Amino acid sequence: MNTLTEAPVRLFASSKSWIEGEAVRQLHAVAKLPNVRFVVGFPDLHPGKGAPVCAAIVTGDVIYPQLIGGDIGCGMALFRTDLLRRDAKLDRWAEEQFQLEHPWDENVAEFLAEKELDSTEFDPALGTIGGGNHFAEVQSIEDVLEPSEFRKLGLGKDQLVVLVHSGSRGLGESILRAHVDLHGGDGVAVKSFAAAEYLRGHDYALRWGSANRELIARRFAAKFGAKVECVWDGCHNSITRCESVGELIWLHRKGAVEAEGDFIVIPGSRGSLSYLVKPLGDGASRAWSLAHGAGRKWGRSEARLRIRERFSVSELTQTPLGGRVICEERDLLYEEAPAAYKNIEHVVQDLVAAGLISVIARLRPLLTYKTRKLRR
Repeated sequence: MNTLTEAPVRLFASSKSWIEGEAVRQLHAVAKLPNVRFVVGFPDLHPGKGAPVCAAIVTGDVIYPQLIGGDIGCGMALFRTDLLRRDAKLDRWAEEQFQLEHPWDENVAEFLAEKELDSTEFDPALGTIGGGNHFAEVQSIEDVLEPSEFRKLGLGKDQLVVLVHSGSRGLGESILRAHVDLHGGDGVAVKSFAAAEYLRGHDYALRWGSANRELIARRFAAKFGAKVECVWDGCHNSITRCESVGELIWLHRKGAVEAEGDFIVIPGSRGSLSYLVKPLGDGASRAWSLAHGAGRKWGRSEARLRIRERFSVSELTQTPLGGRVICEERDLLYEEAPAAYKNIEHVVQDLVAAGLISVIARLRPLLTYKTRKLRR
């Protein structure tokens, strides 16, 4: 097969959502891989390790595990709580330890049974956030733009919600590593033994990642006396089957959220609003996916240098929106500062202008948890 033949590439972004040339180059490089049907990039697109982040790749009878990376099943989930905005005690809550970087000290076996998951060596990581851009966040409803759609969610306008971003922790990485060690980093035929073995582990990691987000939300909310119920869970690192025009195709999502339901959440940074949106259109033109967030503007090393010079720690732990940020790892605080990310309003507006979404409501971050200092 001539690998120089490039599949169609669609990039939903305006000049306001600035995208690095390297990310666009990676998008086109992926489009030249064998059996790729088409590639979609979203306004949060940025360069990744060999492949772009915030992209969806559609293939025929070949899958490419390395395109989605090791955090298989990474995604976000939104939970309603039984608390109202007036119940928020931000100063007090900001003093809670939460312990979400440490193993859960309750009955993991019982939780695994509840979720019909087998015990693995990664049990101690269940219910932990992890590093990077993962978080647990208390949010309030800022405003509602489409009341009729909002009512379908079963949320009250004064109800507090929790948004969690995490994945399969070391489990997904172990599945990718085992596949690459045996079969290398190229694509594999979907009918091969290699694909079957990978997809078995992959599908388990998707379920594990979703369960992980729920346990994080339970642990997080319990510290401020709340109970949670999941209203949406959206994976953005996965390979899934899809039938299109009578043909079986494979959707590779790398930082592109599954958008085949009634709504999704597109979060901003710690210092900006998040958006509750309704996917529009037939889905095929956007590979049944959407942007999963604001997208990085600066790489981590560049962000550390730039942010350290411009902002104090106090400016990064209490945002202009009045929210609190708990992140006691200094480098991570700099790497994940709002200024390191693109403008979420521009990302959302690009999607609106392209006819891909309508905005149902906006959510305000009140308390964002990333990590306390790890005990030694």
